[in-house]
Amino acid sequence: MTAVTLYAVFADMAEAQRIGRQMVEEQLAACVNILQPCRSIYRWEGAIETASEVPALFKTTLEVADRIIERITELHSYANPALVIWPITKLPFAFADWVEENVSG
Repeated sequence: MTAVTLYAVFADMAEAQRIGRQMVEEQLAACVNILQPCRSIYRWEGAIETASEVPALFKTTLEVADRIIERITELHSYANPALVIWPITKLPFAFADWVEENVSG
C-alpha cells in the first residue's frame, strides 16, 4: 500500500467535520486534519467568485483513492468539489503502517 493525502475544500466547518468523520468511520481515511477557514478566489460559470471555505487533509492510501473521491463527491454539497490526491514521498515507517492499518474501505 502507498500512503497519500487527499486535499479537499468544503462549504463550511460542519460539512468538513461530517464528511471527515464519515470517511474515518468507513475506513476510507485513517485521519482527517480540518484546517481553519480560508478565502478562495475562483472562476465559476464565467464569473470570478470569492468565498470562505474549509480545507481538509485526509490521510489515506492510493489503493482506495478512487473510492474516497467517489464517496466524498456523493456526500459533498458542491456540484464539482475540489478533491486532489497528493503523493507522500517520505514518511516514517510507523506512520505509514498506521495509515495502512486504519484504511481498508
